[in-house]
Amino acid sequence: MFQWSDEHQMIRDAVKRFVDDEVRPHVEELEHGDMPPYDILRKMFATFGMDAMARDRFKKQIERERAAAEAIARGEEPPARKESAGGEGGLSLIPIIELCRVCPGMVTAMGVSMGLTSASIMSKGTIAQKERWALDLLTMDKVGAWAITEPGSGSDAFGSMKSTARRDGDQYVLNGSKTFITNGPYADTIVFICKLDEGNPPAERKVLSFVLDRGMPGLVQSKPLRKMGMHSSPTGELFLDDVRVGIDRLIGETEDLPAGGRDPAGGRDGAKATFQQERAGVAAMALGIIEECLQLSVQYAKDRVQFGKPIGEFQLIQDKLARMEVARMNVQNLVFRTMEMGAAGVSMSLAEASAMKLYSARAATEVALEAVQLFGGNGYMSEFRVEQLARDAKVLQIYAGTDEIQITHIAKDLLRG
Repeated sequence: MFQWSDEHQMIRDAVKRFVDDEVRPHVEELEHGDMPPYDILRKMFATFGMDAMARDRFKKQIERERAAAEAIARGEEPPARKESAGGEGGLSLIPIIELCRVCPGMVTAMGVSMGLTSASIMSKGTIAQKERWALDLLTMDKVGAWAITEPGSGSDAFGSMKSTARRDGDQYVLNGSKTFITNGPYADTIVFICKLDEGNPPAERKVLSFVLDRGMPGLVQSKPLRKMGMHSSPTGELFLDDVRVGIDRLIGETEDLPAGGRDPAGGRDGAKATFQQERAGVAAMALGIIEECLQLSVQYAKDRVQFGKPIGEFQLIQDKLARMEVARMNVQNLVFRTMEMGAAGVSMSLAEASAMKLYSARAATEVALEAVQLFGGNGYMSEFRVEQLARDAKVLQIYAGTDEIQITHIAKDLLRG
């Protein structure tokens, strides 16, 4: 794939019109926290039939899983099926790109809810758990949060994890706190990741994932936190004080280890697979930010006159624009590769996803900061959109694993080879 197809371009144009009509007029309200993003996202899902498509895909997947379970119960081999990694040939990436041109935080809120949170349940949960919680997340009817980060953990998410689950009869008692949780203040459904406390040292404890609902006794969701960028993506803290749950809320409904595994279904491997998906989506986010910064910079270079001529005639400005275009082409090619792999049913390795995330995040941040520099003093003012995009781009180098963590994953994979 070397360019957008006619179908892709038609969808991009339609999504762009929606963004222009429904998002751009509300950027100020979204940026200042006066308007949570969820109603606009639900309207987008309804407008483009994304909710109906999600219901149809969900129904087919559940039917396949039931058929496989019945085959196993009869002692037969379940039918093999090809996993799709990208969905509709990557068409799902187009709304991400177009939203990120205007309001990247909306993509973070959407991706964590219908992406990460639902993926945790869809990949490792039982059929009953998927029907109970996942469908409403996939359609954005409910808001989801994926809670792994703690105040003292950061990149060492598992090693420093202090949140616990303690057995009490046929129930579990959950305790702990989480921070930097996207959608935390408004989440209806929360995947809470913690360690099973059996009196053993923390390093030896199993990692478990539980599904919680808003309003459960002992669960407190904070107000939105103030932060540097991504203001349209509400971020908060979670506090659990003796929250009681049954095994029906344990993802996979078992503590038993899979063959060769060190944790149950919803444990470390499930969390890492979710990270992998999140990293692959960063390239599409980066592309939207880069495209918007480049478009704004080209227009400003034509309009801004200094020393008697447009600044676009100065070679140093041309150098900035050329480097932005190179970054746009490179990141777009990474997005095209993601789309092709998805259409072929091929998933990226963790190292590949890390490499793509590392390059894309750095490129978006560099382009956005260069756009601010090109705009000069105006670029530092909030009325010029490059200021917001520069603030929003920076977090791409931090969440879903910092640049430093991506480098570690890539290098370890190379050294194993």
